[in-house]
Amino acid sequence: MSAAAGPVLILAPHPDDEIVACGIAAMRARAAGTPIYLLYLTTGVPPCRGYDVRVARRREEALAAAALLGLVPLGFRRTPARRVRHELDAALGDVDTALRSCSASELWVPAFEGGHQDHDAASALATVFLDRLPVREFAAYNFAGGRVRANRFADRRGGETAIQATPGEAALKRQALALYASERGNLRHVDVRQETWRKLPVRDYGAPPHPGRLFRERFHWVPFRHPRIDWDPSAEIYRDLGAFVSAQRPAALGDEPGGEPWQPDGELAGALDEPQRERRVG
Repeated sequence: MSAAAGPVLILAPHPDDEIVACGIAAMRARAAGTPIYLLYLTTGVPPCRGYDVRVARRREEALAAAALLGLVPLGFRRTPARRVRHELDAALGDVDTALRSCSASELWVPAFEGGHQDHDAASALATVFLDRLPVREFAAYNFAGGRVRANRFADRRGGETAIQATPGEAALKRQALALYASERGNLRHVDVRQETWRKLPVRDYGAPPHPGRLFRERFHWVPFRHPRIDWDPSAEIYRDLGAFVSAQRPAALGDEPGGEPWQPDGELAGALDEPQRERRVG
């Protein structure tokens, strides 16, 4: 894996995605002396009974996993899971603020692959910055071809790089995943032996990432509304993401503040202003 030129910012749609998608890559970058920063785009918890308790637990798990690997959380956005696409302008401002605060030279993000709508929304946010700095996408999980694929892309566009873990790296990734005890049942499909990345390609976010049923649609046949299933229609998700990307003016992100629609919404600004309480994990 080629080394980053400087600090890296990982966009984690949920606390645990930084380990699922690119934990081994982050380990190697840290071993080479590259600072790795994290922005958690959501709490990782959808609206539910006991929401605040679950969010607090998920944040504690994230801090422990970051400390294990020497990563530095910049902020935890207060957006519930499955809600990023409804506030993309605010999230874009927070990503911009995070990139500036850590002087990132690269942006890493889970792939656009239909695994989770927040992953695909994170990819849509990252594509806005392609003219500003290199962006790498990392395969997390998908259902291309009707079977679960972990840490392998749903398509082959060329330029993919596979990272084969050493036994020690695989063990450390497994240990980091185990710290997310609240998500144990959802992490069984993760491959600790390999990760795959490529340069984020220019694509159409208004269409699903691959033909056939998506990973997030696997249980849409269930005849009752189970809270663990994301029931949002995929047509609406990709309509919203496509409209967002089409409306962006990437060059404006480098402008001085002055009322742009992607001004930070205060969530991340508040997190960045907190004492070094969360930075100590680095």
